[in-house]
Amino acid sequence: MYEKFADLLVEELQIDRNDITMEAELSNDLGINSIELADLVMLCEDKFGIEINDEDIRKFTTVGDVVTYLETLNG
Repeated sequence: MYEKFADLLVEELQIDRNDITMEAELSNDLGINSIELADLVMLCEDKFGIEINDEDIRKFTTVGDVVTYLETLNG
């Protein structure tokens, strides 16, 4: 799941692959703003066939947070 999410960050938000780690903070390290985060959530929902609860989005601080969340929903 990490690789799929990292690919999404590279392809859709043009983030340097070398900057993406499980510990990287979405905002502080990768420079993702709230609008980009909303777009990213929609992309994840489409790509992985899931629905992400708005409450859960607030918990996304690091790449690892998102990956763990996606793994939980995708089994």
